Amino acid sequence: MHRRGFLALSLAVAGSGCLEYVTEDNGEQITEPGDVEIVWHDLVRDDPGTEDERVAVWGAVRNVGERTLSYIEIRATFFDVDGEELESVIENVDEDVTSGAEWTFEVEFPHFGERAAEVDTYELEPATGV
Repeated sequence: MHRRGFLALSLAVAGSGCLEYVTEDNGEQITEPGDVEIVWHDLVRDDPGTEDERVAVWGAVRNVGERTLSYIEIRATFFDVDGEELESVIENVDEDVTSGAEWTFEVEFPHFGERAAEVDTYELEPATGV
């Protein structure tokens, strides 16, 4: 999903009260991960060392709460070997995920070749909506 489209969707969802928010000390609102647990995740490389090199994070999340979730979002932030942020990418599912159910995800780094080769580590952040 394109960032502008996602931002528009986020504003619409936030306005409807579907996402849970926490206000930090600086007044900034962030989404609360709620009832989502990241079960497993791994960095995967295809065609390393070529101009077609591709990097993605594969994983699975589980609804560990008692309610059905209608929106699950995973934000992957990719870093280089020096810890500098390269890119932040969001993957989501817009279907009902019942209590105890798992959902697999893939968050792909948006660049190929040399840019993809720069990826060394990543961080994952889940968010939910009911």
